[in-house]
Amino acid sequence: MAGSPVTTQMDAKAGARERVDAERQKLIDLSHRIHAHPELGFEEERASNWVSEVLTDSGFAVQTGVGNLPTAFIARAGSGPLHVAICAEYDALPAIGHACGHNIIAAAAVGAAMAAARVADDVGLTVSVVGTPAEENGGGKILLLQRGAFAGVHAAMMVHPAPLDAVLPPMLALSQFQVRYRGKAAHASAFPELGVNALDALTVAQTGIGLLRQHLSPTDRVHGIVTKGGDAPNVVPSDACALYIVRSRTLAELDEVRGRVLKCFQAGALATGSTLEVTPDHDPYAEVLHDPEIAAAYRHNAEAVGRYFPELGALAERAAGSTDMGNISLVLPTIHPFIGIDSLPAVNHQPEFAAHCATPIADRAVIDGAVAMAWTAIDMATHPKLRDRLLARAS
Repeated sequence: MAGSPVTTQMDAKAGARERVDAERQKLIDLSHRIHAHPELGFEEERASNWVSEVLTDSGFAVQTGVGNLPTAFIARAGSGPLHVAICAEYDALPAIGHACGHNIIAAAAVGAAMAAARVADDVGLTVSVVGTPAEENGGGKILLLQRGAFAGVHAAMMVHPAPLDAVLPPMLALSQFQVRYRGKAAHASAFPELGVNALDALTVAQTGIGLLRQHLSPTDRVHGIVTKGGDAPNVVPSDACALYIVRSRTLAELDEVRGRVLKCFQAGALATGSTLEVTPDHDPYAEVLHDPEIAAAYRHNAEAVGRYFPELGALAERAAGSTDMGNISLVLPTIHPFIGIDSLPAVNHQPEFAAHCATPIADRAVIDGAVAMAWTAIDMATHPKLRDRLLARAS
């Protein structure tokens, strides 16, 4: 005779935990291997292959090159009616490597999927790991969403390393774009009056943006880098380029802020007589809409494995970043909690944070994140109201 739902859930969670414990060293080794060989977005050949190989060896059916993206994949196990996707990121940052800890994300996703797969058919789950390239600079999840990689999925989740744990971290909408001014070269000493200084145009724009910041909401962000400022100091720069990011609380608010920032760039062109080109770098990232019921289940499970969620107050808003997981959250019930690695004073996108991402505390985050996500997937399949809501939403 089949056990009660509570017994089934408890047995399933015990089985999932046993699987993670059995694979502990393999997961940590995977995290460290990715950490030691950082690769930029859409170039994560080794990382995507390593993750795919571990999942293939664990009995998953793995499809590579998903969505015409060579470093994307889907690995699937189980045949239950509720389909949960666990997103794996594995791209790094230029110069500072895995300073956002995507090695931890990938290894935790693998562990969660392996654990959930062990009990998937018992609780009615299909589990997929979706390997998502270029989160830092390219929006791999957006491309995969547009190209059908999340078709048939009822819910999606991942954990992201941070200094501290947070179950509902605010994440901002983002627009990234390239700016290019074209002017006219001239001898910078003998005949500067014959030139049109493209770098001056960029300087005017940056000054305007600096003055604009006083009038933006505290939740708005504007920042960027100059990628080209000319070719020689004795030649009036005829070509100046920059890469900029604008962030706001929602996509709707982002449109307004981006429009005001673009006027600053237009002012640079007007002031100097240069011409302006603005090109989107990729589709905008949306804000993250955390599913409150799934998030509550994750928090309960994370606390059960010993995680602690401090009250962050205003610090949570201050520390907001962005992710292409937001675009998934507008389509599917989604969670994107932070998992702490006790890195303070080091924070994400610092070399010191990268160093923290291959330490015993980071290894614990891999294991805890894997167990908490696996248990959350089991909760989705065994809590009748939650399961029925997820199934009905996708019907």
